[in-house]
Amino acid sequence: MAEGEGLVSVDYEVSGKVQGVFFRKYTQGEAKRLGLVGWVQNTSHGTVQGQIQGPTARVRELQEWLRKVGSPQSRISRAEFSNEKKIAALEHKDFQILK
Repeated sequence: MAEGEGLVSVDYEVSGKVQGVFFRKYTQGEAKRLGLVGWVQNTSHGTVQGQIQGPTARVRELQEWLRKVGSPQSRISRAEFSNEKKIAALEHKDFQILK
């Protein structure tokens, strides 16, 4: 593994037009493509939130994707990341869409 390839966990919340535009499905697809685990779900206040875990460099890639890309019909106004911490092992088996 390259330098800085320890495992990290980070929570996220994405605001904008992110519900009803397949945002969760595309997030899951991108996370799986990058080999990351965690979850994504809609919130009651119109945002999408979740948690990402995996090698630091890959987590950074998904953070950038959540900030700037999203699903084709989404319009991201803000992506916030919190509770970042190093972890010894992954706490999820895969990347799930939670209801």
